[in-house]
Amino acid sequence: MNYTSEQIIKSCKNKILGEADALTKVADQVDEAYTQTVEAILACKGRVIITGLGKTGHVGKKIAASLASLGVPAFFVHSCESLHGDMGMITKDDLVIMISNSGKSPEILNMLAPLKIIGARTVSITRDRKSPLADGTDISILVDAGSEIDHMGLAPTSSSTAALAVGDALAAVASELKGFQRKNFALSHPGGALGQQLIKEYQESTQG
Repeated sequence: MNYTSEQIIKSCKNKILGEADALTKVADQVDEAYTQTVEAILACKGRVIITGLGKTGHVGKKIAASLASLGVPAFFVHSCESLHGDMGMITKDDLVIMISNSGKSPEILNMLAPLKIIGARTVSITRDRKSPLADGTDISILVDAGSEIDHMGLAPTSSSTAALAVGDALAAVASELKGFQRKNFALSHPGGALGQQLIKEYQESTQG
């Protein structure tokens, strides 16, 4: 295939803009389910647990990390591993956020019955509010990002970016409402340059 540098640049720019359009579309879908989810995060007495598999699993790990770094205790449980022992990590005091673009993946659907028995509250993030996963959770967040940006329209691209943005938004809003501050952020990031700077600022302020 013959191509020029200009064609590659133009194509890459269009793909990025395609994902930006997907985020705009998802922003227009924000509704009361977001309020319910943030309130559930704030009321959670245990941990916020993110679960998914495949690309949504990778996204879930990042969302769990964002929550934890912003003052919301959280961790990731892989949907498949949960069915082979890791369900024991989840308690009735936890909030489980379940990510599946289709809302039909058998592995994540198989978590619903034991989660109900455990008593944990559940939130789904899917593109279809009529999907089995959305129907089976306490709260359902719609994240319909439209077409994927690859040339076949198949690879999780727009959909995974949108799920990540939604997770970041929930984490950021919950953190703000919890009153999470710079000094708290320092304790979550003590090893990095920013964390060391913030800890120094906090120490100097207390000494003064």
